[in-house]
Amino acid sequence: MATFLYKLGRSAFRRRRLVALLWVALLAIAGVGAATAPAATSSSFSIPGTEAQRAFDLLEERFPGAGADGATARVVFKAPGGGRMTDAAHKAVVQETVAALKSGSDQIVAVSDPYTTQAVSRDGSTAYVSVTYKVNAMELTDATRDALKETGHNAQGKGLTVEIGGDALQTMPEQGASEAVGVVIAGIVLVLTFGSLVAAGLPLLTAIIGVGIGVSAITALANVLDLGSTTSTLATMIGLAVGIDYALFIVSRYRAELAEGRDKEEAVGRAVGTAGSAVVFAGLTVVIALVGLAVVNIPMLTKMGFAAAGTVVIAVLIALTLIPALLGFAGDKIVSRKERKAARAAERTEAGKQGAGTAGAPAKPNAGTRWAGFVVRRPLMVLLVGVLGLGAIAVPAASLEMGLPDDGVKPVSATERRAYDLLSDGFGPGFNGPLLVVVDGDRATADRTVSTIKGLDGWAAVTPATPNKAGDAAMITVVPKDRPSSAATETLVHDIRDATGDEVLVTGATAMNIDFSQKMNDALVPYLALVVGLAFVLLTLVFRSVLVPLKAALGFLLSVVAALGAVVAVFQWGWLGSLFGVEQTGPIMSMMPIFMVGVVFGLAMDYEVFLVTRMREAYVHGERPAQAVVTGFRHSARVVTAAAVIMIAVFAGFIGMSDQMVKMIGFGLAVAVLFDAFVVRMAIVPAVLALLGAKAWWLPKWLDRALPNVDVEGEGLAAARDAAAGTPEPDLVKA
Repeated sequence: MATFLYKLGRSAFRRRRLVALLWVALLAIAGVGAATAPAATSSSFSIPGTEAQRAFDLLEERFPGAGADGATARVVFKAPGGGRMTDAAHKAVVQETVAALKSGSDQIVAVSDPYTTQAVSRDGSTAYVSVTYKVNAMELTDATRDALKETGHNAQGKGLTVEIGGDALQTMPEQGASEAVGVVIAGIVLVLTFGSLVAAGLPLLTAIIGVGIGVSAITALANVLDLGSTTSTLATMIGLAVGIDYALFIVSRYRAELAEGRDKEEAVGRAVGTAGSAVVFAGLTVVIALVGLAVVNIPMLTKMGFAAAGTVVIAVLIALTLIPALLGFAGDKIVSRKERKAARAAERTEAGKQGAGTAGAPAKPNAGTRWAGFVVRRPLMVLLVGVLGLGAIAVPAASLEMGLPDDGVKPVSATERRAYDLLSDGFGPGFNGPLLVVVDGDRATADRTVSTIKGLDGWAAVTPATPNKAGDAAMITVVPKDRPSSAATETLVHDIRDATGDEVLVTGATAMNIDFSQKMNDALVPYLALVVGLAFVLLTLVFRSVLVPLKAALGFLLSVVAALGAVVAVFQWGWLGSLFGVEQTGPIMSMMPIFMVGVVFGLAMDYEVFLVTRMREAYVHGERPAQAVVTGFRHSARVVTAAAVIMIAVFAGFIGMSDQMVKMIGFGLAVAVLFDAFVVRMAIVPAVLALLGAKAWWLPKWLDRALPNVDVEGEGLAAARDAAAGTPEPDLVKA
């Protein structure tokens, strides 16, 4: 592979104008496609194989036009100063609001009158109006949302406290500010790393081009493939991350090759042939992790995974072709002014060594070299500190409670949170998450179901059965005693399902969240097995070792569990919650573990491949195992550190957002990358390799013969160079 990529890199360098033109044309085509495509709606959300989904399907069949899976809103009214909502003046305001809501949008299915639906609290202080829409929250128009907000605001001005809850106000969090902050921080880190604006700008430019092509393609195909407006979120995040990382790796290796005295075209070829090989295999691990989301069998997640994987493929192709082309345009400006002066001085004093590819005097030890030297001298101590430290942080993960956070975890400044609190105070916390029981049977079956439910514990109210026009199905609303995300409410859902027959199905937002969480939980082990198993095979092929891939997988699992422990401590237990803006603790978002595995695994393997590939490259070219570890750090530690800092900054930018789920994702990904890059890859990995010595690169002979030689280390390039120079090929230490 190294030889093929070497030729590809040199070809892209020589034909840089054509390569650059092709990528610009591709970006333009994707942009035109996105601009001319119909606006994307929200992809239909479904959870195949769950009872809640079967109930929704039954509702659509037996209660057509009822908007079973449509958005909902609750306009909550509270009378001032001990007054009652049944007072004539307050009642007039509510009925005026009901009329305004009905005429406010053609997306509305129904608006309930609290005085006919008994939606007034026992003490009369609180009432609420339920609004049901034809479409889900992401498909509501801005005009519909504005009409809802304006109606509530008008009622607020007439002496009542009015707040609006439900998912109708749900919108996609604004990402532009966070992404801009991440790009700015990335630019600063790259300038500090390379000391050259040109070298710093290349990774940013190519990452933006890659994300632009990927997201534009997603937008252009949104309606055709039912991708929806949320699909590009993960693609943007991952595309930006790996795009910067991969370009960073290539540019760094190119500068290293120049420092060894090679001409620009040869340096590009060797950079793409060596670092490019690492990029290819790192990209494959990310693609495996993202495509593997299909095992969860939730269409929305599958589409997000495939779309993000496509963006990763684009990032790899850009790193292998566009980066070499742009390096050709950059010329000497790819290195800092200080380095250019030093190079010219070296040319004058060591002109006779230019063609030999030698570096002259030994390189001055850098921070990576010094740290690696410390680790190989005290590997057992470093290993114990790293493992025990992450193990201690991982302890809270044993108390992980998964669910989907509701409006109760939003900041008190949000109207959804205030509406949630008003309903809890006036009607009980369960009113924020009523259960919808669907009976596939006649009225007698429905009445028996009501009696059965009333014989259970945990409910606050059970409404009479409401049959459909045909009389062959009915709906029953059950209000739990506890809040929607509580364990008691989950128990009630399971009790209803266990106590009733197959013709009775429980659904609603609360039941859907419970089923979603269970499905994610059930899929976690198969997903881990698939992703880690395939990556283990891939890394065995790359490193031609059994123990190195095993160490990589175990280290990744340790960092992810530690990150989950930190998430539980902050968002479930409330430790340091005020520091991160957590106003209300609750369950951890049910997709968090799988999401973290998919995203962090890809980034972790990026760092693993790039760091350990340089170690193996040094080892197979004759260095002792401990010295190879130090050499790998000398060449790679700075680049991996820069890449990790950039990713941490990008993810941490989401912590400042008000949405609890986005805040949790940002925190979880930031600490996971922190643990994996700086504890696992920078400490545990070199410590384990130092302890194992040459055994780290052991591979059974039968497996060595069976595996194809992908030549990630560039042995073929070294042999070709030596043959061309007429010198004998050095003996290589076999793995």
